[in-house]
Amino acid sequence: MAKKDKKTLPPSGAGLVRYFEEETKGPKLSPEQVVVMTVILAIFCLALRFSA
Repeated sequence: MAKKDKKTLPPSGAGLVRYFEEETKGPKLSPEQVVVMTVILAIFCLALRFSA
């Protein structure tokens, strides 16, 4: 009787993980935020490179 209540998941395609279904605990960043942080980091690195 317990076997009838058991839910089975569909098989995943060849062992591939579907990341869009997993909940992450990290910060949620928009693409714009990533671009802005990258530009700020690049400017900071250039400032350090040419400050000496």
